Amino acid sequence: MADYILEAQPRTVTGKKVGQLRRDGFVPMTVYGPSLKPVNLQVAYRPLEVLLAKAGGTHLIKIQADDKVYTVLVREVQRNVITRRMLHVDLFALDLTAKLKTDIPVRYVGESPAVQAKLGVLMTGPATLHVELLPSELIDYIEVDISTLTEVGAAIYVSDIKISDEITILNDPEELLARVTQTSAARSEIDEAAEAEATSVEPEVISKGKEEEEDF
Repeated sequence: MADYILEAQPRTVTGKKVGQLRRDGFVPMTVYGPSLKPVNLQVAYRPLEVLLAKAGGTHLIKIQADDKVYTVLVREVQRNVITRRMLHVDLFALDLTAKLKTDIPVRYVGESPAVQAKLGVLMTGPATLHVELLPSELIDYIEVDISTLTEVGAAIYVSDIKISDEITILNDPEELLARVTQTSAARSEIDEAAEAEATSVEPEVISKGKEEEEDF
């Protein structure tokens, strides 16, 4: 996993005074963790914007401030609701020897033969999976291969996902990730075919009684 490094500066300005900090082109940040007293930092807007676009929430970031280095994950980015400019960033400091719980995006790959044949449509489940792992095991996404969905009704559940033994998926094993369901058009065609088959059968002629009468 690539390291993302960001140079930051200690921040003494807090509260409402950070408005001037933002006008000067800086973003206030706070680094916190289970064994770390919150650390207030500031960083230039553009380098932070570029780094967050690349690292997202699943890559480790090294924040260098004076003579200290913090290995962190992005926990929250506060933005102006109108301009979408960053207002504040919260970073979670990691203990690299302790497991953490986080959400990993799900990426659906491949093509379902049943969908390609227009037998049904693909229904998908959650966009992320909740996992427990060491920081060094962090991955960008979890792949779900839908090419195994060859017929209507075929499904993939959390229990079907195979990943590293070092990563534990915390979602319910029976949670649905993907399924091919029958389209209304396909269902209508089946119903019409069944109805046509039913009406095409000639009625049975019951003639036993008449034949017996003629025998006398």
